[in-house]
Amino acid sequence: MHSALWISKTGLDAQQTNVSTISNNLANASTVGFKKSRAIFEDLLYQNVNQPGANETQNTKLPSGLMTGSGAKVVAVQKNFTQGSVLTTNNSLDVMIDGSGFFEIEMPDGTSSYTRNGQFMLNEEGIMVTPGSGYPLLPQTQIPPEALSISIGAEGEVSVRIAGQAENQVVGQLNVSGFINPSGLEPLGQNLYAETGASGAPIEGVPGADGLGFIRQGMLETSNVNVTEELVNLIESQRVYEMNSKVISAVDEMLSYISQQL
Repeated sequence: MHSALWISKTGLDAQQTNVSTISNNLANASTVGFKKSRAIFEDLLYQNVNQPGANETQNTKLPSGLMTGSGAKVVAVQKNFTQGSVLTTNNSLDVMIDGSGFFEIEMPDGTSSYTRNGQFMLNEEGIMVTPGSGYPLLPQTQIPPEALSISIGAEGEVSVRIAGQAENQVVGQLNVSGFINPSGLEPLGQNLYAETGASGAPIEGVPGADGLGFIRQGMLETSNVNVTEELVNLIESQRVYEMNSKVISAVDEMLSYISQQL
């Protein structure tokens, strides 16, 4: 079997993964807090026929070697956590992190997950929860039913206005969790990420402290997907896929010619 067939096959597999990654980015171009991904490629092992620097004669060495590659593969799909654009909603429960960090969310099994999506709602107990699954925000913040308005400061202090009271009543504090390597977080879906050994332990703090971002009320962070960039990447990946397919067709014609002529 001609080695070019298998080499081109690895190229097709790699580009299929790349197209899937680009497709997921485009599908989430309107998802609040979504972070785009990119496929990272790596060449496969080489077969060394002649080693560079090996002795050709007693007095000469090979200036370059003869090494044939065996293709390519996708070794990682990396998340890009650059800041998305700002969407002003004027909804008192919509908040965004202006800078680095994540909101901590309590999962049903008691573990924590993390999100950049600040679209929060209130459940039947007045606790701030995620909109899709109703997971509570940590530390839990409960809004009293008699609250007329909700105010969230840049440093995360949550206060409400109660009828008949001159000053706002503080009811909670929003914290932000940072990671040394956010690209090492595991995407769970539902705009949530889980801590892994690669991400490091979460560093929880008050918004604006220790390099963490500030809280902005009435705003949301949109997806950081650049649609134009993704479409260019899609065209490039499609062309590479086509070229690998043409290599397979060319090798097939070569093998067909040999079988017919010999």
